[in-house]
Amino acid sequence: MNKTELIDQIAAKAGLTKVDAKKALDATVAAIKGALAKGDKIQLVGFGTFAVTKKPAREGINPATKQKIKIAAKKVAKFKAGAELAEAVNK
Repeated sequence: MNKTELIDQIAAKAGLTKVDAKKALDATVAAIKGALAKGDKIQLVGFGTFAVTKKPAREGINPATKQKIKIAAKKVAKFKAGAELAEAVNK
C-alpha cells in the first residue's frame, strides 16, 4: 500500500474527504517525526511504539576492497508492534 492508497482508506473509514485525510496523515507523520527528532517515545496502545535508539560507532569492512572502515555512531528510529497488531498480522 502506498501513501495515496492509505489516504483513500483513511477517507473511506473516517468519512473524510481525501484532502482532509491527506492533511490528517501529513500532520500525524509530522508529529511523529518531530517527537522522534526530540528523542521522545510515541506509544499507541494496541498498535505499537516508535522510539529512537543509539547505535555506537563500529568498525566494518568494505566488501569491494576488503579494507576496514569506521562506521560512525548514529541514532535510528525503531518500531515495536503492539500485541493487538502482532495478533492481527498473525491471523
